Amino acid sequence: MVSSSAGLGKSDRVTVPPVQLSHWPTPLDPAPRLSVALGLEPHDLWIKRDDLTDLGGGNKVRKLEYLVADALATGATVLVTSGGAQSNHARATAAAAARVGLGSVLVLGGTALAGRPGNLALEELLGAEVVLAEGLSGPSLDRRVEEVVERLRAAGERPAVLPFGGSSAVGASGYVACAAELHQQAPDAANVVVAVGSGGTMAGLVTGLGAERVLGIDTGAVIDPTERVSALVAELGGTPGALRLDRDQAGAGYGRLTTAAATAMRTAARTEGLLLDPVYTGKALAGLASAVSEGIVRPGERTVFVHTGGLPGLFGHPFAAELAAVVIGSGRRESTGAT
Repeated sequence: MVSSSAGLGKSDRVTVPPVQLSHWPTPLDPAPRLSVALGLEPHDLWIKRDDLTDLGGGNKVRKLEYLVADALATGATVLVTSGGAQSNHARATAAAAARVGLGSVLVLGGTALAGRPGNLALEELLGAEVVLAEGLSGPSLDRRVEEVVERLRAAGERPAVLPFGGSSAVGASGYVACAAELHQQAPDAANVVVAVGSGGTMAGLVTGLGAERVLGIDTGAVIDPTERVSALVAELGGTPGALRLDRDQAGAGYGRLTTAAATAMRTAARTEGLLLDPVYTGKALAGLASAVSEGIVRPGERTVFVHTGGLPGLFGHPFAAELAAVVIGSGRRESTGAT
């Protein structure tokens, strides 16, 4: 077990050692059947299993190692962050807070889906205070966070506000560390494919691997992913270069499942038993499929798909109910004889 700071080329602004919240490195697994299904050679495609991190899994844990360390250094007593109703970052923040003995308050905008608990159920188990701010996003959600912070300070707490999605230069340092792992595990990787939400994960990978090797798939979480990723790379001390960013997979918007993503999710599950989510990794694999069909990713090139997790959010998404309805309606569920 080693710290995720191993091999990290940190920028001068990242000065607080990370708090270890998981086990590193995460596995890099071959996916030969999925590789062939996408039109690649059997040994081309490998999966970086960041869905197997601790605290419920997913890419946010790497970012939180640095963000929580910063919060502890300031004497914080409670972590405050924001996101959508099914935010994986919010859920992971609650888990990280519990791990290090801090409180957590999660300000969740968008639309809370009644009857589809997903991450909301896990956040209750983790002891987080959830502030539902339905319909709010962007600056209006930020103002709600400020109101929560003022309330906490008035109550004698010392809140630390973590950025939306964990995406700051501090948080993105976790994916510079991931790039260092990939240097050891797959030094010949020509393509590293990753979902892009708030931009920090791609920024860390670009800083550590170079823009020419990283293919980001925009999921529609922000309106300016190129500018966000470029700014974070520069703040980390890297060179943004010409980013490879597919903007064609977001569909009708963030959290809205596309036909291509649904197809990708089924393909991954049925070829490798690999479970993706409809918001991030499903769209990312759809983007990889598109890149192969367009000749951007070619057979014979070693390609790494970064599995950023997000599975708990599936159970808070309408697609989960649709999948269950298909199984029940087709009679694929075996009868137990119960009435």
